[in-house]
Amino acid sequence: MSIFLAYESRALLADALADRVAAVLGDGIATRGRATLAVSGGSTPGLFFDALSTRDLDWEKVDVTLVDERFVPPDHPRSNHALVSARLLQNRAAKARFVPLYHPAANAEEAARLAGEATDTLSKPFDVVILGMGNDGHTASFFPGGNHLEAALDARQTQPVLTMEAEGAGETRLTFTLSRLSHARLLALHIEGAEKRSVLEKAANGRDEAEMPVRAMLRRGGTEIEIYWAP
Repeated sequence: MSIFLAYESRALLADALADRVAAVLGDGIATRGRATLAVSGGSTPGLFFDALSTRDLDWEKVDVTLVDERFVPPDHPRSNHALVSARLLQNRAAKARFVPLYHPAANAEEAARLAGEATDTLSKPFDVVILGMGNDGHTASFFPGGNHLEAALDARQTQPVLTMEAEGAGETRLTFTLSRLSHARLLALHIEGAEKRSVLEKAANGRDEAEMPVRAMLRRGGTEIEIYWAP
């Protein structure tokens, strides 16, 4: 269940996705009084964050969190928290409330427990979830070979945030589970470049979720996933 949307440039994609997200968040505020946005890190979403931060929205009523995070403090150069602070929580969006996944703790498992508690007040389902995808077919921190991949992809999973360790992950990760992400009112996958499109096509033409976990989102998302791509 997916809609594929292609744009001539990454700047055009960023503006279109920002408009779409702002509209859904605005509807959430109008309907329920608040709205929740869960975003991904990495190198892809910077232009989208810049564009969204300028949208005319009642940002004081928006909660922003992360789809996944590395178990590193927010001043670490690989922190997704740092990226969101620098690129999204600016301009008009500076008024949004940010709910991080990272918490200082003795270990990642304790941090995941604290993240689950901290995010429990966020709307269920999320209004918007923006996913990315790696060249290995991972999304969120659902990595091939991940030590908690089966649990993270279990539709019956009740724990909202799990830890993940995998060869391709680098640092230990904290990630929302499939059950917490897949029923968002707007579920979007943001990818760029010819290589990512090729990876997406391979994922769409196969069924083994352990090999390419993004397949779980493509096949089992509770809502139709919108795929945004530019060269």
